Amino acid sequence: MATDDTNRSATHSLRFHGRMAAPLARLAAVGTLALAIPGTALAQTDYYNTDAGRPIRVEDAYSVERRAFEIQLAPLRLERARGGRYLWGLEPELAYGILPRTHLEVGAPLAYVDGAPEEQAAGLAGIDLSLFHNFNVETAIPAFAVVFGALLPAGHLGPDKAYGSMKAIVTRTFPWARFHVNGEYTIGESESETSTPDAENGVAELSRWMAGVAVDRTFPLRSLLLTGEVYAEQPLSEDEDVRWNTGLGLRYQLSPRFNVDAGVGRRLTGDDRSWHLTFGAAVAFGLPWYP
Repeated sequence: MATDDTNRSATHSLRFHGRMAAPLARLAAVGTLALAIPGTALAQTDYYNTDAGRPIRVEDAYSVERRAFEIQLAPLRLERARGGRYLWGLEPELAYGILPRTHLEVGAPLAYVDGAPEEQAAGLAGIDLSLFHNFNVETAIPAFAVVFGALLPAGHLGPDKAYGSMKAIVTRTFPWARFHVNGEYTIGESESETSTPDAENGVAELSRWMAGVAVDRTFPLRSLLLTGEVYAEQPLSEDEDVRWNTGLGLRYQLSPRFNVDAGVGRRLTGDDRSWHLTFGAAVAFGLPWYP
């Protein structure tokens, strides 16, 4: 009897383990997949973090990840200014995450003014440097970041002297939308005191101060972001009035590492109520020898 009971117990145990093998195998496969997803999922969310000019001027409070590169391949801006002139701007940029929540960025803005023969000009419009630091991720309080920037003299369309700037950024996320508030101040001589190319030449986009708000809506399953902004700016020229501007844009993730964006904007006040179009593309990647 003992032998029969032992055999029946062993048979029952084998059947039980057999029935559990398939579910355990499926669970292990799901677990393995879950462990493999985060790196890819994080790479697929670059569309979520907007940059100044891509596609709107107001940006969010999140930086490039540590030890990661982001190359902005072709951030293009086309503006139709007063007098029927077309102003083209192209600023390839490279950003690198040097510390947690901190990245360094360098750009080389190129400009072309298309108008009458005596107004046409093209060339380098300075060297743009910035240091971005995010103080915190969102919890019960919004995310907060600061940006220290400098536009250095370079090229015949660049400024004769350096301009420094400081920007504060606040981002708050709700279930239905995200809100961003930017405030920026530029240090340097006014255009009336220096030979820096002014708005009439269509090269410099500097302002004494800028304050604006943006709202965006993300569609994670489509890797798509829609955004809009309103901002005010005081030109460097002391005799010009504050200008109000608005813009709309979208950003789309084409692949885990590559995204594109496009936007349209218009100046609402002032003598030159111009409109502009933007288009950009960026690729993000990490160093292969880092974990």
